[in-house]
Amino acid sequence: MTDYKTLTDAETWAFIERTNSYYPPDAIDYTIAQQRQTYDRMCREFFAGYPDGVAVETSAIATPTHDIPIRIYRSAQAAVTVLYVHGGGFILGGLDSHDDVCAELCARTGYEVVSVDYRLAPEHLHPAAFDDVKSAFKWAAATRSHPVVLCGDSAGGNLCAAVSHATRGHAKRPVGQVLICPGLGGDRSKGSYLRHAEPPMLTMRDLEFYKHIRTGGQDRNGDPTLAPLADTDFSNLPPTVLITAECDPLSSDGEAYRDRIVAAGGRATWFEEPGLVHGYLRARNTVGRARASFTRITEAVAALGRGEWIP
Repeated sequence: MTDYKTLTDAETWAFIERTNSYYPPDAIDYTIAQQRQTYDRMCREFFAGYPDGVAVETSAIATPTHDIPIRIYRSAQAAVTVLYVHGGGFILGGLDSHDDVCAELCARTGYEVVSVDYRLAPEHLHPAAFDDVKSAFKWAAATRSHPVVLCGDSAGGNLCAAVSHATRGHAKRPVGQVLICPGLGGDRSKGSYLRHAEPPMLTMRDLEFYKHIRTGGQDRNGDPTLAPLADTDFSNLPPTVLITAECDPLSSDGEAYRDRIVAAGGRATWFEEPGLVHGYLRARNTVGRARASFTRITEAVAALGRGEWIP
């Protein structure tokens, strides 16, 4: 049994305990409505406000069947758009859950950031969320004359990668993607899935729950829109930066995805943050390791937007 109090530092452990006080480890046993209420309250408790100089506008993208709510953050006239896709197990989160993260990403890069409020399960099963993020990317590509970078955490990282695979043949495709603790459908019989099956914040039991809810229990094995690592072609993907947490069952997905892209002749780099846990973005203002990682994330987004590569 891993001693996570030893593997993490005191700051990180304090963050874990604070998170658990708002969103308990057994929250997946709640009803979906209760989970959302609890998660939203936790996000409000961690909300850090907007940096100075960030203008925010809430809008929507019209599709033939429904509107996709978005929130646009601007701090300068930089000619790059970051499409941000939030985490939350495909059942939680929205424009408010990652509001301050998007505002800080905007302030640090100077880029326009567009947060996407995709449809959630179980009301909307896969591929609803994927379709919404793909539609949001197409909207950004059509309405912006400048490059678009994809950035997402956890479930959002999965959706960003899936959209990168689906749009790589387009005339205007993402110029880069930054994936933070993404779940990409890796091999659950090895690596971090075994080493960190029961860490704080996210366990294998949680992952099985979210997968079942997202698919309605259907067998979708081999579907790259659900699990990008199930694809058979990793060529022509945008430059990719993967940043994962050591104490997270999903960490090995970052390594595996990097290896597939590099083997196909593409550019990808993976960094595993030592001693951090899933969901650490909310700790970026209180935990030194998380603060350093958020700087790594913003620098990667900024570089990809400029057409530069971070080895």
